[in-house]
Amino acid sequence: MTDSFTGLVKQAADHLIDAQRLITLLPLLPCMVVIALSLTACGPRDPLPPAPPRPVKFITVKPALQGQQVQMTGDINAHDETSLGFRLDGRILTRPAEVGDRVDAGQVLATLESSTTANALRSAMADTDSARAAERVAALNLHRMKQLMPSGAIARAQLDSALSDWQSAAAHLQSSEAALNSAQENLRWTQLTAPFSGVITAVSASAGQVVSAGQTVMALASGARRDVVLDVPFPAAFSSLPSDTFRVTLLSSPAITAQAHLRDISPQADPQTRTWRVRLTLDDPPPAMLLGASVSVALPESDPRTFILPASVLTRLADKPAVFVLDAQRGKVTRRTVVISRFTASEVYIASGLTAGESVVTAGVSTLRDGEAVARGDEQP
Repeated sequence: MTDSFTGLVKQAADHLIDAQRLITLLPLLPCMVVIALSLTACGPRDPLPPAPPRPVKFITVKPALQGQQVQMTGDINAHDETSLGFRLDGRILTRPAEVGDRVDAGQVLATLESSTTANALRSAMADTDSARAAERVAALNLHRMKQLMPSGAIARAQLDSALSDWQSAAAHLQSSEAALNSAQENLRWTQLTAPFSGVITAVSASAGQVVSAGQTVMALASGARRDVVLDVPFPAAFSSLPSDTFRVTLLSSPAITAQAHLRDISPQADPQTRTWRVRLTLDDPPPAMLLGASVSVALPESDPRTFILPASVLTRLADKPAVFVLDAQRGKVTRRTVVISRFTASEVYIASGLTAGESVVTAGVSTLRDGEAVARGDEQP
């Protein structure tokens, strides 16, 4: 009985010691869990299967057809057009000219209120008359002094004073006459006259409106000559052609055509649209080609080595235009620089860098990498 009780006491003591050890190890339990998870993660894992090659859309490079034409649209403007405005500030009193009116040289197109300038003219005229009378009196006095001087009737100082008075009066007369001329000019400038015969193409101010000096009131086109104005993204399309004669077609009536020759190309691109302005002068334009009409200009493509591709093929390589060429045998794409002859909003003309029969990627070029493995997708016609 005693032995059994002693054994039970010993077992209870052993359990108490194990419980104390477990309590001692409880703060280390999180570290032990992290170490176990790390050892599990470092174990061997099955490799993931490689991703399939990305399919890409492409187009087969084909040379441009001999004699193929590119159409560009533009507007008909006057060959010579001048913006007209008053030289003075003021309120417009009348404006008899309207858009489309044919006017002659010297014809009054608009007038300003002239009461202030008329008063200034009358004041200048009165001042001129006063200065002229003062100069005449000073001249007569000087003449008398010169006659009395040899006899000794007057002193030399009196003659010098008379001469000074005459010179001052003469200078005042010149100043008054100049002011009178300015007042007369200002009164004439209250009338806006046509500097040459032509047609009013635009009006930007009406009677009763206050305008400043130099502000455009209307535009006047001279003569019957007409120009075609185009905004093009690549001016070399015109300057590089062997001939400067172009065929112009009226968009509203394609049967009406005319010939035009190159007038000038803007040397600088527009900062907003990044296009260059080109002017073509029409040779004997038909009456139907009115100012403001929309026309189409045909540009011949005479070089069969030029390749026409969609604009979406373009990317860059070292700040130069480039395209991704698809190698179907290797299943990879290669970035290659090209030379562009010109381009439109939807097409690009490649002068060199490609050969006929090659495949060029047409979509997603911004996410491709040089040498990336790809698969052939849909071919663009």
